[in-house]
Amino acid sequence: MTPPDAALAPVSPGVRTITLDADGVVLSALLREPRTPPRAVVVALHGGGMSAGYFDGQAHPDLSLLTLGASLGYTVLALDRPGYRHSAARLPEGQHLTSQAHSVLAALDDFTSRYDTGAGLFLLAHSYGAKVALSAAADPAARNLLGLDISGCGHVYAVGGHEPFDPAGPGHRVRNWGPLRLYPPDTFRASASVVAPMPHRERSDVARWPELFPGIAARVRVPVRMTFAEHEGWWRHDPETLAGMAACFSGSPRVVVDRQPDAGHNISLGWTARSYHLRAHAFLDECLPRQ
Repeated sequence: MTPPDAALAPVSPGVRTITLDADGVVLSALLREPRTPPRAVVVALHGGGMSAGYFDGQAHPDLSLLTLGASLGYTVLALDRPGYRHSAARLPEGQHLTSQAHSVLAALDDFTSRYDTGAGLFLLAHSYGAKVALSAAADPAARNLLGLDISGCGHVYAVGGHEPFDPAGPGHRVRNWGPLRLYPPDTFRASASVVAPMPHRERSDVARWPELFPGIAARVRVPVRMTFAEHEGWWRHDPETLAGMAACFSGSPRVVVDRQPDAGHNISLGWTARSYHLRAHAFLDECLPRQ
């Protein structure tokens, strides 16, 4: 089934839909620009079975990363990853992890050729999108990258070798969301336009992540912040596991492991989304070059 076009989904005031050329594949994206020249660009990558609208939550005004980022002086670009929304018809099977990373970098090259990017690009990614962001950051072709802020992704699964492939499926509700009190009452109705089928190739790569992670992490050369929700159910996040994860970033100048209280896996759709987004922007501020 082809997902509806991104332009049909509700968006916050000032947010618009654009398209980017990723080496011949057209990707859709949500864009929110500040009123003044941007300090930098936050590039947001959604998780599996979601879409760019994940970062522009409509259940409450405080949820939107795009609105908050623009108010702080940043451009926010939320990409629909390859196989989602606009590119779903062209890539019905999606792309494998390495190909997605290449496509994202190509799309960002197109973006930087047409838009002011300020001090550079900062990747903020969730769940499977975090795997793509880390892979892109580890690629020698990555340019003008300031740092990464990752949520909903670790390196050791809490159960089996699986990640959600159907966010609407009843068997995954607890791990995807955690306690329902963590989310505004209108979350599931408002999020209906955000959910999208997870492409087959993407789904097939899920189990390989624990073996791929150490090599990818070792090639990252920018600051990294990893956030784990209090009620994260897909990943092990005990102190020993997190220490081992952080040690894999041997080439990064700074690694921060953080926790977000009162949050579930879908951290950017919950009541504490604003708190998480503010912390992410604070980390970005610390990554900006100083004169």
